[in-house]
Amino acid sequence: MAHKTATASKATQKGNVAGKRLGVKLSHGQGVTVGQIIVRQRGRTFIAGQGVKMGKDFTLYAMDSGRVNFAQYLGRRKRVSVTA
Repeated sequence: MAHKTATASKATQKGNVAGKRLGVKLSHGQGVTVGQIIVRQRGRTFIAGQGVKMGKDFTLYAMDSGRVNFAQYLGRRKRVSVTA
């Protein structure tokens, strides 16, 4: 038998955990330059369209200069593109 009662895991004991700064960084119609981050996300909530690439951590960034465009795509998802 155990001599002590099992306790909660170490991860839950830490009180103040910093946010990851995820979300949309540039909104519809805003100007963007090459390499600028448009969306930081976990998973594929936003899909990369024309002039946009997705990084390995699902970050969407601009490949062209122009204006950001958001459009509905397959239900809950949105397609992000950059137009001149």
